[in-house]
Amino acid sequence: MHRRLLFASTLCLVSTIALGAGGRADERQRLLYAGVPGVGNATSHGGVGILVFDIDRGYTFVKRIATWPSPDGRPAEGVRGIAANAATARLYVSTGRRLAAFDLTTDTVVWEQNYGGKCCDRIAISPDGRTLYAPAAGAPKWYVVNAADGALITTIDKDGSPHNTIYSDDGAHAYLESQGRVPPFIAVTDTKTHTVTKQVGPFDDVVRPFTINGTQTLVYANVNNLLGFEVADLTTGKLLHRVAVEGLKTENSPVHGTPSHGIAMTADETEIWVADNTNHFLHVFDATKMPPVQKTRVHLRDEPGWIAFSLDGRTAFASTGDMIDVRTKQIVATLQDEHGVDVESEKVLEIDFENGKPVRASDQFGKGAKRN
Repeated sequence: MHRRLLFASTLCLVSTIALGAGGRADERQRLLYAGVPGVGNATSHGGVGILVFDIDRGYTFVKRIATWPSPDGRPAEGVRGIAANAATARLYVSTGRRLAAFDLTTDTVVWEQNYGGKCCDRIAISPDGRTLYAPAAGAPKWYVVNAADGALITTIDKDGSPHNTIYSDDGAHAYLESQGRVPPFIAVTDTKTHTVTKQVGPFDDVVRPFTINGTQTLVYANVNNLLGFEVADLTTGKLLHRVAVEGLKTENSPVHGTPSHGIAMTADETEIWVADNTNHFLHVFDATKMPPVQKTRVHLRDEPGWIAFSLDGRTAFASTGDMIDVRTKQIVATLQDEHGVDVESEKVLEIDFENGKPVRASDQFGKGAKRN
């Protein structure tokens, strides 16, 4: 064990020296960024900060970017959302106390805002990197924010407790999900006017994580008290299907309060991946059929709460720290920090660098990318 930790520490030091702030000067790098605490406020799975891993070197630990230490006796600031834009070289992190922007080339904070102390859940950024949608914490609204300086542009009212946000890849719409609203709907906004243009649903229970296809005609959503997901038509706003995982026990998770918290669509739109909080699986469904059909599953080292994908679509990032080959459905790596501690986070994304500058950034949501 000591030999393993010494090797990991040496590798970490060499990587950090060679990397500098962003990436190696002489080659392309693919880095995984994970905000911690990334499952609630628990610091037992990676501590506090933004942890960076080298994807092409077996997800070895690279560095820890400092965030906000908590005073003694006060819970750590759990990371609630993460987003990035390569063109502006900015990484955005939200907690229950603030929204902040980091410079990806220096790892320094560019700005912080808290909008009167009501901030912020799972954020989303426009494809051009200019606008952030940030769910307020403790207020039934979303902040529309200038990503350059954090200035408030406007707010969008929505009943319930604001939670998850998806910005469409064409930049035309944002999708807003609130908890606690009955009947439960997902709101669709026009991002030119920042107004709600449509309500999708009602779903059968409170909506949790969700994802969309590339043409923005379908939404796949976890809902409370269902091991599985529901499918709705984004064009008509109507609920289409309720899809349950078969043959396994169903209990509400002590962490998330529901059997399934986590859903993602592969970019080629052939599969839907669904978290099983009860039994610690990711279930994979054939999305070429409607309703989707269950085809296999992957057992994880802990309870999953989120799923995202690498930019090339070849790897699934489970919040348990398990990295999964999408084709073979085999775990190919597990995340560990500089101390050899298992890392878990529901707030992860990939950022690619060339000559030390960011060139591509993924989304924390696994969304379909087909356009026709």
